[in-house]
Amino acid sequence: MNQPRRPGFPARIDSLSTGPGAGARGAGSARSTVAPTATGWGMDSAAVRMRMVQRLAAEGIQSPLVLQAMGQVPRHQFVDSALVVQAYEDTSLPIGLQQTISKPSVVARMIELLLGAACVQQHGGLGRVLEVGTGCGYQAAVLAQVAREVYSIERLRGLHEKAQANLRPLGLDNVHLLFGDGMLGYPRGGPYAAIIAAAGGESLPPAWPQQLAPGGRLVAPMVAERGQQMLLVLDKNTDGSCTQTILEAVHFVPLKSGIA
Repeated sequence: MNQPRRPGFPARIDSLSTGPGAGARGAGSARSTVAPTATGWGMDSAAVRMRMVQRLAAEGIQSPLVLQAMGQVPRHQFVDSALVVQAYEDTSLPIGLQQTISKPSVVARMIELLLGAACVQQHGGLGRVLEVGTGCGYQAAVLAQVAREVYSIERLRGLHEKAQANLRPLGLDNVHLLFGDGMLGYPRGGPYAAIIAAAGGESLPPAWPQQLAPGGRLVAPMVAERGQQMLLVLDKNTDGSCTQTILEAVHFVPLKSGIA
């Protein structure tokens, strides 16, 4: 049986149907290296970005692959111009529609955790990843440096379109943007070696573990006791069972269903 064609970049889905969007590119599997902007503030950002990477290493990020990816992606291109001077500080920043871009340390931490998945160790690299909550597209760009393919789904049309605009100039052919309900995941792109969420709910949507490949890992914030969000790591075993580990406290926007 022929496999269904995977969507190109950018793609759009809604609650009723799926399909590639206009102007789609082929679903390439090779990573693209993001180069710093050659004009304006971007000329200075490379040095500032390297200092950010040094801070991340000093604070405990050990993966050379993650540190390299964080150094490659120009975070200042994903924030509003009024906030550009804060782009490489370890802080979350507003991106509109009551959403935020995550702290660099949180992005690096969660991606490093993904790289600890059993299937990554077995295959020598991170394969297909599902990101729930594209936001402005920054984390998807970092994921694109370490994963073979990234499927990123956003429920807010305004942010989906912002991410398209932010990512298109970077030429990341292995990133596929989707508009739809992230709580449903995206079964057409699965199974996934890893799933990462940028919003926290009371419990994990059942679709996420179902779409995770054996040996795969899910990293997501989840509300624990007393309403505190904690970082959850879920590993899917070869027999289909799952093992959960609760890590440090985090603060993410609430996980919501539907599209808007």
